[in-house]
Amino acid sequence: MKHCFFLVSFLSGLQTILGQSIQSDALDSMYREDQLYVSVTYNALVNLPNSMTQNSFSPGFHLGFIRDFPVNKARNFAIGFGLGYSYNRFNQNLKIETSPQPLYTIVDGGSFNKNNFSQHLIEFPLEFRWRTSTSETYKFWRIYSGIKAGYVFASKSIFDSTTEWIYSKNLKGLNAWQYGLTLSVGYNTWNGYIYYGLNPIFDKASTANNLSIEVNALKIGLIFYIL
Repeated sequence: MKHCFFLVSFLSGLQTILGQSIQSDALDSMYREDQLYVSVTYNALVNLPNSMTQNSFSPGFHLGFIRDFPVNKARNFAIGFGLGYSYNRFNQNLKIETSPQPLYTIVDGGSFNKNNFSQHLIEFPLEFRWRTSTSETYKFWRIYSGIKAGYVFASKSIFDSTTEWIYSKNLKGLNAWQYGLTLSVGYNTWNGYIYYGLNPIFDKASTANNLSIEVNALKIGLIFYIL
């Protein structure tokens, strides 16, 4: 929490400085908004099968660049295309083994010390943007909705109990491409953010007793725009 508070304070101060700098310069009728972003989220799993649960906090960290293309004269409506990086961890009770083939087992939540899987993604956001900004204001309301596709370029899982320690890299059973709907709403520094995955995290996964695992990601948090 200490680090998150520092990040928010830093971004808020930076945004104020940049806004004042814009005001002191000649106003540019071709200005663009919110092209750098940083986001922190709580990651949840939805559509969980019976007996599968999450435990402890599952964090996400996301950053990137979105090129802003205003589509009207007032420049308060725009389309954004971008490139970003995303890290996501999910703490839950699904034990993952990948050698020689993916094997999934739902275990009792009290029978292990640590169990999670994580992903690193390159992301490609597309946003439809509305804001109340002008070239003279740096504090304004915004509603940005869109879709985001992500390619999983690295992943791992860890299972640690009193009798087993299983560590796997580059998990075979994940969907390499993951995509979902996004929405960010807020004013000035503080903006709520939500992502809902449209396709499952795992690719046609099931347990040994044929329990289908078609879980989707739900990420809820804050997003901070710098420029």
